[in-house]
Amino acid sequence: MRIRVDYTTIYDYAALASDVVQLLRVEPCGHDQQFLLHWRLDTDTDGHLRRGEDVFGNVTHMFYADQPIRRLALHVTGEVDTVDTHGILTGTAEPLPPSVFLRATPLSTANEAIAMFARSCEAPNPLDTLHALTIGLYERMAFDADVTHSHTDAIHAFSISAGVCQDYSHIFLAAARCLGIPARYVSGHLVRADGLVTQPAGHAWCEAFVPGLGWCGFDPTNGISTTDAYLRVAVGLDYLDAAPVRGARRGGGAETMLVSVTTRDTLAGKSTPLFRPAIAPVAQAQEQVQS
Repeated sequence: MRIRVDYTTIYDYAALASDVVQLLRVEPCGHDQQFLLHWRLDTDTDGHLRRGEDVFGNVTHMFYADQPIRRLALHVTGEVDTVDTHGILTGTAEPLPPSVFLRATPLSTANEAIAMFARSCEAPNPLDTLHALTIGLYERMAFDADVTHSHTDAIHAFSISAGVCQDYSHIFLAAARCLGIPARYVSGHLVRADGLVTQPAGHAWCEAFVPGLGWCGFDPTNGISTTDAYLRVAVGLDYLDAAPVRGARRGGGAETMLVSVTTRDTLAGKSTPLFRPAIAPVAQAQEQVQS
C-alpha cells in the first residue's frame, strides 16, 4: 500500500506566548515493512528546527520559536510504501532490549481487575495470549471519545470499559506486561477501510515481543493484528513517549488546538485493506508550562 499523510496541528493562544518549544515525533522510520518515499515538516512561524533521535530510536524534531507568538501551525506531509507481514516487524531500530518494555508507567499500570482479565486470556503460548488480549479488549471496551482524556490511565479506562485507542492500548500494555510479555505503545496513522480520509487525529496500537518472531503489532481498538494499512511513526512505554506533539511555553493564556489528519491509499483499487474500520482517534495533548 502507498500511504499519503497530510497532518496539520494549529495552536491559537489568547495572548502572546513566549519561549515556545515543541518536541515533535511526526516522522516515521523506515524498516522492512515501510519505506519512506518522501517526508516534509513545515511551520508557519520563524524558528529553529533541530532533527534528532530519542532513546527509543524515534525520529524527533525540536522546534524553538524565535519570538513570542499568538499562533503556531505545524504541517507534515509525506508518502510511505508499506508491506503486509501479518503484524510481524523486522528491520526496526531497536536501541533497547525487549525487557525494558516490561516496565509499568503511571498510564499503563495494572490493578487486580486488569490482572484478572490478563490471566483469563492466558494461553499456552505468548502469541495466542496476545491474540486473546486483542480480541478480549475489542469485545469488552466501547469507543467513547467523551469519557477519557490524554492523561487517563489504564485502570480508569478499564473500570468504565470505554475510551479511545490510547486507552485500549494502555490497557493492553498493562495486561501483557503483568503476564511477563514485553509490550510497547505505538503512535501512527491508519488508512481506514470505510473510506474516511480526514480524521481528527492519528491512531495508536501496540507491539509485543514474541519469542521466535520478534516484535509483532496488535490493534485492540479494531481487534486485529496490524496490516499494511498501518503507518508506524513512534514507539515508547506509553502515550507520553510516543505523542506526536509535546511542548512548553510561557504565558499565552488559554489555548485552542485544531488537529486534522488526512490519510489515504494513493494506490487505492490496487490494494484493498481487509480489516474493521478504525473508530478511535488517539488523543492529542500538549504539556504546558505557564507563568
